[in-house]
Amino acid sequence: MGWVLMDERELYRVGVLTEIVDARRSVASGAALLGLTARHTRRLVERHRTTGAAGLAHGNRNRPSNRRRPASLRQQALALLREHYPGYGPTLASEALLERHGLRVPRETLRHPLQVEEQFKNASNN
Repeated sequence: MGWVLMDERELYRVGVLTEIVDARRSVASGAALLGLTARHTRRLVERHRTTGAAGLAHGNRNRPSNRRRPASLRQQALALLREHYPGYGPTLASEALLERHGLRVPRETLRHPLQVEEQFKNASNN
């Protein structure tokens, strides 16, 4: 088995579930600590017993989102933004692309690429 990355919340969860498995803590008190129901805590304890701590990590970690837009759509939108709307932020850019070009691109799809371009511009100007 390889490395498994976990955030602090997942590591805390592993610690509490380990205490439950080792009978140092009851399921009810562990559930209260984790803010979960006793039933869900029992399910997690069973998963911890069968698959270990790695089974408690989020299953979609290091995978692209199911809601991810195609790269071609992002590239087309960014090309239009560079050409016609260089100073627009993500929200205004999204609205302009829909109204003027019929291209439906959510603002969050544009946010990161626009931030990277802005940082690049600022770094090259300094």
